[in-house]
Amino acid sequence: MAARGFPYTDLKDFLAALEAAGELRRVSVPVDPTLEISEVVTRTVRDGGPALLFERPTRGEMPVAINLFGTEKRMAMALGVETLDEIGERIGGLIKPELPVGWSGIREGLGKVMQLKSVPPRKVKTAPCQQVVYRGDDVDLNRLPGLQVWPGDGGIFHNFGLTHTKHPETGKRNLGLYRLQQHGRNTLGMHWQIHKDSTAHHAVAERLGQRLPVAIAIGCDPVVSYAATAPLPGDIDEYLFAGFLRGERVEMVDCLTVPLQVPAHAQVVLEGYLEPGERLPEGPFGDHTGFYTPVEPFPVLHVETMTMQRDPVYHSIITSKPPQEDHGLGKATERIFLPLLKLMIPDIVDYDLPAAGVFHNCAIVSIRKRYPKHAQKVMNAIWGAHLMSLTKLIVIVDEDCDVHDYNEVAFRAFGNVDYARDLLVTEGPVDHLDHASYQQFWGGKAGLDATRKLPTEGYTRGWPEEMTMSPEVVSLVDKRWKEYGI
Repeated sequence: MAARGFPYTDLKDFLAALEAAGELRRVSVPVDPTLEISEVVTRTVRDGGPALLFERPTRGEMPVAINLFGTEKRMAMALGVETLDEIGERIGGLIKPELPVGWSGIREGLGKVMQLKSVPPRKVKTAPCQQVVYRGDDVDLNRLPGLQVWPGDGGIFHNFGLTHTKHPETGKRNLGLYRLQQHGRNTLGMHWQIHKDSTAHHAVAERLGQRLPVAIAIGCDPVVSYAATAPLPGDIDEYLFAGFLRGERVEMVDCLTVPLQVPAHAQVVLEGYLEPGERLPEGPFGDHTGFYTPVEPFPVLHVETMTMQRDPVYHSIITSKPPQEDHGLGKATERIFLPLLKLMIPDIVDYDLPAAGVFHNCAIVSIRKRYPKHAQKVMNAIWGAHLMSLTKLIVIVDEDCDVHDYNEVAFRAFGNVDYARDLLVTEGPVDHLDHASYQQFWGGKAGLDATRKLPTEGYTRGWPEEMTMSPEVVSLVDKRWKEYGI
């Protein structure tokens, strides 16, 4: 069932829906985007509080919208559903069982879903995002109330800029979400991590000795904003995926000075180029790991044009150790992509990515165990599955374990394991931001088999029966509960 007002025309439309639902609070007093907004938002998130609109930031020329996706309820509102599982169920219902297993299967399955239930973006000639235009010397990023989130940050960052690039040879578009450090009035540091598609686009442009055009959209409608974070295969267009989620075509407009298209209803758009070979120090930055990422050299965007709506709203996000707003985005990805992960690895019943694992550190997976070392087979399959390859710890449990009940998972992981036999240790790629690995980009991983053990796995003692109360007694106590006066 679609949320009221869905699909939203733009960010302002979504904010109005949140306010009508009692999910938005306006902050009318002046608040400093340097640290103060961060502390206010962090406390609000940890209290399960509302989305916030800071109407009078003390820096910049527009209000700041933040914590829009901080709860599963608001994330569901953003995507037009009652529960996040609804989208996964829609996808699962469209995937044909005869599709091949493996990465080709997940790619083909998602492609078929897009063809069946979505429409491509629609180009328009004029757009609200180009109502106000600044060019050349009039470009000033200080118009934007960018945030300094933590005291040790290297300066002001723009944390929800949707970055658009094209492959210089194939013309394939990519949409991604990367932090952007403000170096000056018209320059930004592009924190493009090694595993991201935009990094590949930039590498090709540098090999050809070409500038790489870039367009950054800030303050898009919530479905487009989510699509920028989704771990899609490289040949699936994010705007096609957004159209599937919206049930309606996304309107796009040509940029004024670069050969790219952006969402017509974005609040702010930055257009510019990366010069081949140019790097500047970027960071430090307090990231979702809970630690500062170090200073590293990253490409530099020279912003030549800035366009915006009249009376725009600036959208950002706070990063910190969990809990934080990005958990809502991660939970949406977990539920939406479950049927696609099951297409690739049919052994999986369900999975959970704990917030404390900050996306890549831990996956809890339940399977219907059928043969010896089945759990280890699934671990290795997950480490071969696109960005799931970055997972550092995989805990495998039986299908009767609720992967979302961490107490039950811990009970299995602590009690059903002989660590000399059930712990698989290996090495492989890790997230760019992982500070614990002794080498950047790769490190140690572990898989824990917390399933019931089989005689064919060498367990000869006879697995004990788990204690459960008889259904008759449970029913009796249910009926008499009020009588007990407890």
